[in-house]
Amino acid sequence: MDVFPGRLYQASEVENISGLEEIAAISENKCFRCGNTNPVLFGEMDCAFCGKETCAYCRNCIVMGRVNSCQSLYYRKTSTLAETKSALLNWDGTLSKGQQKASNAVVDSLEQSRNMLLWAVAGSGKTEMMFEGMNWALRKGYRVCLASPRVDVCLELHPRLKAVFPTVEIVCLYGDSEDKYQGEQFVLATTHQLIRFYEAFQVIFIDEVDAFPYAKDPFLEYAVEKSRTKEGATIVITATPEKKWQQECANGKRHFVKIPARYHRRKLPVPRLCWIGPWKKKLTQGKISPKLITWINNIKLKKQPALIFFPEIEAMNNFAEVLATYGFEKPVTVHSADGARKEKVEWLRERKIDLLLTTTILERGVTFTDVQVAVFGSEEKIFTEAALVQIAGRAGRKMTHPTGDVCFFHYGKTAEMNRAISHIKKMNELGLAEGMLDD
Repeated sequence: MDVFPGRLYQASEVENISGLEEIAAISENKCFRCGNTNPVLFGEMDCAFCGKETCAYCRNCIVMGRVNSCQSLYYRKTSTLAETKSALLNWDGTLSKGQQKASNAVVDSLEQSRNMLLWAVAGSGKTEMMFEGMNWALRKGYRVCLASPRVDVCLELHPRLKAVFPTVEIVCLYGDSEDKYQGEQFVLATTHQLIRFYEAFQVIFIDEVDAFPYAKDPFLEYAVEKSRTKEGATIVITATPEKKWQQECANGKRHFVKIPARYHRRKLPVPRLCWIGPWKKKLTQGKISPKLITWINNIKLKKQPALIFFPEIEAMNNFAEVLATYGFEKPVTVHSADGARKEKVEWLRERKIDLLLTTTILERGVTFTDVQVAVFGSEEKIFTEAALVQIAGRAGRKMTHPTGDVCFFHYGKTAEMNRAISHIKKMNELGLAEGMLDD
């Protein structure tokens, strides 16, 4: 098989290792491919390659093919492509004041090979903010990767990027992807896929950096670092950076640009709080708070689509069953293991359904027109400040419908709920102060 630049291969994956760079798969109790150093995640086996009865192998990345301590990984060094003066970006949109500020900062950081955090509110048009930076890098002949922890984000961005960079070869890599990397200049991938690369890209954009699983998996951060050339730059994009990063921004220890307003220049919807009592007990009794029934009825009267977020699948399914006893059509539900997830999202977009019940799987990476948002049981632990800010960010995203209702239905206020509301209010205040909002 062909060997493409920057991709790590095992000996069994290539016909000839002649001329390839070689690196130990496991050295000094560390797996080079995934970065694992945890003794618990290494195993030992009777090895047919080296003959040892206690040959170590890495269990952490075994899904990508077992690597043993007696084996090597092989790769072909990456190189930049020829520069081009031709226009690669085919987009006739106009950036808002905030978007232009971000776009300029991205290009400036790439020119200086300097890492940057792009902190921009949900619905601000972050993808458009990256276009000029991507265009600059691609024209320089750099290899570019846009990575996200979420498959949904990759699937949504792939056709958009192909449309605006029509002459650039773009490949989309994720667990079940039919695409295979063949040295394309532009790679769109889940962060997991970067485990397979080594110094492949001069520029990496990481979208939704705080999303699961990236935020909870230190191996993925290693994979991103390993996949980028030492002289390259990484642009990290999120609406909700972790508290440590926010502190580093405030203390001048992290290079960043903050965009507090959406492209349509209207304020972010500020969530309302609504107490609904012991909802778990009520569900077991076949009851739903009248306040929530009223909320659903009001939205049906206005003929608006709605999302209701749940802390767990069981509560969501129970709610769907109970709601049907109130005279409503049994609502559609969706969660991470749902094979029809993509289709159900499209049903709401196309208004084939008016109400979609969901877990936090839809807290980010999806856009609906005029959607109204509720969180059921917002006091539950899964609803962190970041999750609630992202969920609230589903409402009011479109120029045609820049407002929307967001309601946290709860059985007791939490610090996370208060912080989320404060976060959104502060962004609105900053947006006004910087002249990025009309009201």
